[in-house]
Amino acid sequence: MSAAAEPRSAPPTLQLAALADDTRWRILELLGVGARSASELARELPVSRQAIAKHIAVLEAAGLVSSERQGRALRHRAIGASLSDLAGRLDAIGRQWDARLERLAERAEATASAGEGATRP
Repeated sequence: MSAAAEPRSAPPTLQLAALADDTRWRILELLGVGARSASELARELPVSRQAIAKHIAVLEAAGLVSSERQGRALRHRAIGASLSDLAGRLDAIGRQWDARLERLAERAEATASAGEGATRP
């Protein structure tokens, strides 16, 4: 059994573009459960083995999937570290937006409260 290739670091834009396809998303979900060959994936999805191989190539280029030869079969697996890194980046962006929205809400409330105080006798 040969060692799996080291995952390549890819920019998040490439990773997100790879994940934007429904078939690639489903492939990644299946590979998250366990390693599979393109033939095994083709039995579970409504696309050909050749189409699966092309989708896997895109996911590999994005650093989300690795492949390992086991005997005659080429088995593919999801790379958890890459997915965790991408999830962490998205979470950080979400936290930044939440903080901005919270500050905006506080300013709106302060402005509304100041306006109410100015109209009272």
